[in-house]
Amino acid sequence: MIDSLREILSGPAFLIGWLALMLPSLLVLVRDLRERNAHLMSLMKVVWVLTVVYSGPVGLAVYWFSGRRQIRTDSVWRRGFRSVAHCYSGCGLGEITGVIIAAGVLALDNWAVATVTFMLAFAVGYALTVGPMIQEGVAPKDAFRDAFIAETPSIAIMEIVAIGADLLLAGEATMAEPLFWSSLIVSLSLGLLAAYPVNVLLIRFGVKEGMMDPREAH
Repeated sequence: MIDSLREILSGPAFLIGWLALMLPSLLVLVRDLRERNAHLMSLMKVVWVLTVVYSGPVGLAVYWFSGRRQIRTDSVWRRGFRSVAHCYSGCGLGEITGVIIAAGVLALDNWAVATVTFMLAFAVGYALTVGPMIQEGVAPKDAFRDAFIAETPSIAIMEIVAIGADLLLAGEATMAEPLFWSSLIVSLSLGLLAAYPVNVLLIRFGVKEGMMDPREAH
């Protein structure tokens, strides 16, 4: 099964099809943010844009279900999606940056690429949580402590699944091969799905609050 999936991902058709789904999804998102949900915080707008860039229609579905003012009610399930999207946007940015630097610029081996990627995903994921908290007046020490407690389980599961899937699918593929990028796309979305139940549990047990109800944002 892995070989069959790898064969599908190896051709340019997958990337072309992906762009054909992702770009319209992004246009729908941007239009909705401008016309119907302009009140959302700038940070969450960036979160939703990155989520759709990484996961196309899957990211758009997450936004439509949980991130719009038009949702009828809020719930732990919707909060879990907003929370995992927030985590995903930062971790994904760190992961993509890490892959480009480690594999493309430094030409490191797979495990070194995985290590650099894992570290950058954590760094950017924490920064996206700590930065806004400090801006709100939280002491840096408290912000880092709260981020460590609330975000570590989510980031860890997300990156273990994403990086593991990428290593399994891409193997020794280089940045010049479609398989390299196709595997990255698939692995990012798998990380998002794997971390979702973790975020739901963290919210349910009060470890993290989850992102604000979009109907209450100003």
